[in-house]
Amino acid sequence: MSDNYAEDEFYAVDSVESIGWIDFFNLSEEDVLRFNFADVDIAFEFYQQYAKHHGFGARRFRSKKCWEVRIWQEFVCHRQGYRSPKFYSMPNRQKRPRAETRCGCPARMLLRMDDELGRLHVAYFSDAHNHHVLELRFSSMLPGHRRMSEADIEQMNDMRKGGIGVSRIHNFMASLASGYHNVPYTTRDMHNVNAKQRREGGLDAESCLRYLRECKANDPALYYKEVVDGEGVLQHLFWCDGTSQIDYQVFGDVVAFDATYKKNVYLSPLVVFSSVNHHNQTVVFVAALVADEKEETYVWLLQQLQTSMKGKAPVSKITDGDRQMKSAIEQVFQEAHHRLYAWHLLRNATSNIGKPKFTRMFRDCMLGDYEVRTFQRKWFEMVEKFGITDKRWVRTCTREGTVGPQHTYGESSLPDFEPSRCEGFHAVISRYVKSRYSYTEFLRHFHRCLMFVHAKEVEADFECAKGDPVMTTNLKQLERSAVDNYTRAIFYLFVPILDRACAMRVVDSEDNGSYFIHTVSRYGTPGKDWHVVATSDTREV
Repeated sequence: MSDNYAEDEFYAVDSVESIGWIDFFNLSEEDVLRFNFADVDIAFEFYQQYAKHHGFGARRFRSKKCWEVRIWQEFVCHRQGYRSPKFYSMPNRQKRPRAETRCGCPARMLLRMDDELGRLHVAYFSDAHNHHVLELRFSSMLPGHRRMSEADIEQMNDMRKGGIGVSRIHNFMASLASGYHNVPYTTRDMHNVNAKQRREGGLDAESCLRYLRECKANDPALYYKEVVDGEGVLQHLFWCDGTSQIDYQVFGDVVAFDATYKKNVYLSPLVVFSSVNHHNQTVVFVAALVADEKEETYVWLLQQLQTSMKGKAPVSKITDGDRQMKSAIEQVFQEAHHRLYAWHLLRNATSNIGKPKFTRMFRDCMLGDYEVRTFQRKWFEMVEKFGITDKRWVRTCTREGTVGPQHTYGESSLPDFEPSRCEGFHAVISRYVKSRYSYTEFLRHFHRCLMFVHAKEVEADFECAKGDPVMTTNLKQLERSAVDNYTRAIFYLFVPILDRACAMRVVDSEDNGSYFIHTVSRYGTPGKDWHVVATSDTREV
């Protein structure tokens, strides 16, 4: 008998918290028989703690109820019983069988109901095991002793909303607890908790739409539309927030249409409608998850875009050249010019030609400041130089005219959709969304991606407000006008052009009444002139 417990005393345990005061290391079998408990859950927690301090695990076993009242309950060692014989003769076994843990251990604790007191008391207790018990440093690793507290679960959920992975969260918890041995759960337990939360949240489609309803409560302008089949499976989902709708009214003349991302557990393509803002930054208008990339799907998306943006149609649409996209654009936005991503053209050149030198020359030519006829001449010179006239991709491009400045820039003063912008935005999205994400997780983390994009715009606004750039060109008056009218990013794009303009001179001017013809040449380049026609009434050049 332990010195801590008197022989004639009985000990009532009424809460889980009070179990923490018990000295389980010095608790003998005779001492255990003097305990009684308010309910079976408190009693099991008592046996769990005893097992943890003595190197084994615990689990519930047989019980009996009478009129909904538990009259006895038995707890046993985790190695009680034997493995079912069917597990030894499973056909076509793919995995290595688990280690044998059941060995018929007789250790147990039996509880009986005291009718007079209405409490469960220990009627039988045995700590005689037929196996070696574990060292204390190992017993906490048994499944029965691994658990996450509500506070840990809440902290994990908050960190996961911030895009932190489970492994890194576990490392953080271990750092707070001064060692992994002080964290009573593993990364697998954390994944199991996440899976349980997803199951309790219902079907992914229901959870996803519930999340959007919550977002709409905070942002009444948010627009979303879904297509769900008869089995509750989400087919298509379209959404855009209030900020994106305001951005579209300002920057939506040119819209890029990209469906190259498949970063979710269902491999559903993510379609992003984007453009460039006044800071030369990518701005996202709309995002959508779709089940397929058929023409009717794209038509539905463009119709939703038109509805959500109050009927405003883009002047130009930029795509990767997909025929289904092109056909859908022609149906919904008949007046919009169709342009191609320079990034996709370069990727196609790389995959179809396979000559790095050609790709570099093609890039310089396509992104250069050339007129259409000049580009065509350079195109045919490149094709002849590399001997690729018979390549199918080259013949298609030449026949359909799908490369050149008339298809990457054009009538509508298209913004700068150079390859690095596309690749950079792909990289930003991949930092926030992962292939293991469900629809609901995808939405949460894509929202974080949009928050990052909006934050970058605020930073650029601050750069414009905190001071004025230093004048560096000889055309001070024109440069000052650019400072007053452009954001910093656009101004710094304009300055090199203004520098080049300083090297130009007007050699002749002719007044034809309704318009002027200026003859312009560059210093140091004799014999090469440009004719600039300017109207005084419409101020067109």
